[in-house]
Amino acid sequence: MESVQYSKVIPVYKHYDVVVCGAGPAGICAAVAAARHGAKVALLERYGAVGGCLTLGYVAPVAGMVGKGTMRQEVCDLLGVGDNDAYAWTGVCHDIQKAKTVLTEFVDHENIDVYLQTMVADAWMDGDTIRGVVISTKEGLKILSGSVVIDATGDGDVAEFAGCEIEKGRDDGLMQPVTLEFLVDNVAEDGIICIGDISDVQFNGQRFLDWCKEQAEQGIIPKNAAAVRMCPTVHKGERHFNTTQVNGVDSTKVETLFKAELELRRQIDTLVDFFQKNLPGYENCKYVGSGTTLGVRESRRVVGEYYITAEELVEGKRFDDVIVHNAEFLVDIHNPTGSGQAEKKIQYCKPYDLPYGCFVPKKIDGLFTAGRCISGTHRAHASYRVMSICMAMGQAIGVAAAMCAQQGCTPRRLSVKDLQKELTALGIELFDE
Repeated sequence: MESVQYSKVIPVYKHYDVVVCGAGPAGICAAVAAARHGAKVALLERYGAVGGCLTLGYVAPVAGMVGKGTMRQEVCDLLGVGDNDAYAWTGVCHDIQKAKTVLTEFVDHENIDVYLQTMVADAWMDGDTIRGVVISTKEGLKILSGSVVIDATGDGDVAEFAGCEIEKGRDDGLMQPVTLEFLVDNVAEDGIICIGDISDVQFNGQRFLDWCKEQAEQGIIPKNAAAVRMCPTVHKGERHFNTTQVNGVDSTKVETLFKAELELRRQIDTLVDFFQKNLPGYENCKYVGSGTTLGVRESRRVVGEYYITAEELVEGKRFDDVIVHNAEFLVDIHNPTGSGQAEKKIQYCKPYDLPYGCFVPKKIDGLFTAGRCISGTHRAHASYRVMSICMAMGQAIGVAAAMCAQQGCTPRRLSVKDLQKELTALGIELFDE
């Protein structure tokens, strides 16, 4: 590969207490939490709308559960998918278009400057300390300096640029597949619903998912899309599908993305035609929308001061330095080499804690992670990667970052006990009664 020496003076455009990179579920909660805690915040988003998987990724429903009092419930209420049991998973998909508006209003705070169409191009480093990020804008490259930087990019871009220790995938390097979730309308109210791989919904005298697998084996639907999952939405007659799949894609390698996008969109057309011809109630269904960008389940994981395992999540482990409490979701590993689940026996987790050390990268100072790129194993990541848990992560780290900026300390030096006091003062449950 040819290398070119390139030098250019890049202006430091503005300084912030906290720079949040990525405006997905973790990022928006981190930004709002830091702003409410008095910090001046920059929120960076590479696309033209905030929300990440909640909006542009078309990911729904909001999966997973966390303890009481987190921002997760506030966001779900904004999306119109709250529940009488405020911490239960409803299985109902929110209105993606409404989400773009309500989440934009959510981050419209006097202490937040939102930078849309702005990609992080590099980390601005001073030895092993991050001082800010280089951003790519329509006006060229600029630097935003920050007392603290939060990597909520999902892919761990900032951590990679900063030189953090990174892992990807399982032991053989393979990662979970990418997906384009999509929406159809004009479905009869009694049209079949199959929320996930553990569903026992029956169809044609057998388990619906087994019937779908037979269709895939016969080449009627794409083999990788054999697990046909669909959920209801807040609107009658709609079904939200999490079905398309391409394996072997690394979302951090740009050369892999176009072919994946092309294949997934072709799968959508094939599947909708199949539904119309084979599923009662779907005869007149119409494809109305899909993700603007690939739905990525797995890419980089940033090795932190603590490295959590799936075994700890399954047993519901408690930690003294807990900052996310009673997180709960199964170990949900979509097959890296085929359709459906990677493991024959699905492991369920007892409500577990996520400790502070998972969010503080080794060696690099001034940086937090939040979202699916935090420190843990491939199998642990398969549980904590979902949006409810990522929202709670973002809120906790947003408060932590604001405290670091106010105290002039690095994340590694922040008193976790003091952070826990601030979080519990906000009504966030961190400990069992």
